[in-house]
Amino acid sequence: MSIRTLQQLIPARQVSDGAGVKIKRSLGLSQQLRLDPFLMLDCFGSDEASDYIAGFPAHPHRGFETVTYMLHGHMLHQDHMGNKGHLKSGGVQWMTAGRGIIHSEMPQQESGLMQGFQLWLNLPAAEKMKAAAYVDIAPELIPHAALPDGGEVKVIAGRFQTAGLKLDGAIRGLSTDPQFYDLHLLAGQSIAVQLPTEHNALLYVYEGSVELPSGPQPATIGLHHAAVLGQGDEVHVTALVDTKVIVLAGKPIGEPIAQYGPFVMNTPDEIEQAIRDYQAGKLTGDQPLQAIQI
Repeated sequence: MSIRTLQQLIPARQVSDGAGVKIKRSLGLSQQLRLDPFLMLDCFGSDEASDYIAGFPAHPHRGFETVTYMLHGHMLHQDHMGNKGHLKSGGVQWMTAGRGIIHSEMPQQESGLMQGFQLWLNLPAAEKMKAAAYVDIAPELIPHAALPDGGEVKVIAGRFQTAGLKLDGAIRGLSTDPQFYDLHLLAGQSIAVQLPTEHNALLYVYEGSVELPSGPQPATIGLHHAAVLGQGDEVHVTALVDTKVIVLAGKPIGEPIAQYGPFVMNTPDEIEQAIRDYQAGKLTGDQPLQAIQI
């Protein structure tokens, strides 16, 4: 086995999106801060209602996927076809925008903690104009298990592998073969997580801190930092305190990216077409949304 080492550290920066929701963004702060096939990673978390109450009113997407993982709170998703989905604590929505979708994500609470992640995952050119689809994954449908030396893992996508444990996630079989794990580690606990060699990978610490291999001395990865990993078969993680960390990996697409806000295509001409389609009310086409089976 070859061990992945730290290649780049990206501190999350507070920005606002939607109608003024405060979020911490790491990937996607600039077009240079991407990790193929991942376009953007946002972490939201606040118990101040003013930080999230305005939500994300109706807005369009084309050409990529969004993955929303709700740690705490309650959001209502609605789309242009009249579909509704309640995303509650521990649940996930995996949405493929494809040719186009217009949707909103609005808080269903007026107080208390709202915390979670939204990941933007690119689609290859051959899939950018397919029909939109989505799946709402209830917390009880997300595979989880105790880790051999303590702590636990939730496997949202892909196949989690470490010594003594293999666990398939709720989402598998996509072209970018995404791996999405939520690791809860105890203070002092070390774990070696196997990852597909050809995938790009990163970690995001949302509680506590960890050490990762980095040259002659390990590197400390603190709260709200994204750690981009080098190539290898596995990553070794040591929790310095009780820690929660997201692990992401995906097969790179290797195609040019043209992005204008919520539209992600391959060429500027395709972006201009997306804008024209949206302005003309033709963004989504005539195909109904499909429910992904898990």
